[in-house]
Amino acid sequence: MARKIQPHAQAQEAIATAKYIRMSPTKARQMVDLIRGRQVDEARRVLKFTPRGAALPVGKVLESAIANAEHNRGLPADELVVVRAWADEGPTLKRFRPRAQGRATRIRKRTCHISVVVGRPAEEVRLPERPATKQTTRRVRKDTAGKPATKKSAKASSEATEATPTKTSKKTTAKKTTAKKTTAKKTTAKKKTTKKKDS
Repeated sequence: MARKIQPHAQAQEAIATAKYIRMSPTKARQMVDLIRGRQVDEARRVLKFTPRGAALPVGKVLESAIANAEHNRGLPADELVVVRAWADEGPTLKRFRPRAQGRATRIRKRTCHISVVVGRPAEEVRLPERPATKQTTRRVRKDTAGKPATKKSAKASSEATEATPTKTSKKTTAKKTTAKKTTAKKTTAKKKTTKKKDS
């Protein structure tokens, strides 16, 4: 299914394609990835000084795209950027090589289609800045554990400590009650022994 291109985008871009290049698409993609998003002059330098076999056909496609942008679209070459670039897989040529004992192995001679799109860089859209708002500062208190707490949390914690007795107070009251019981037992035992002596 063909992709529809908007007229304003079509006027700002130019494309060039080379088909049936006798090279695997994986090798062509290594060079295509290097020039994507770069300025045209910088992309030329990268292709010139990269020792790869795919640099030559990709460079030819790039030059063709620049020429299309200048002559067909009227775009200045100084402002062009490699907007998009890709390498698709073409038909594979199947060949056979004779091997030992009458056997044959398959050889795949791959092809690819290289496409490069050049155009003007998209202008950055700046959003309007929001007015600066006053930041409300809160007073922070520190609990006994050292963690900051607000006024509400500090009041709640103080009320909770007042309402619920601590474990130490429970222990002391329990000790007092047991001490009272033991003293009462001792006094009753003493009274019983004195009564027996009197009798």
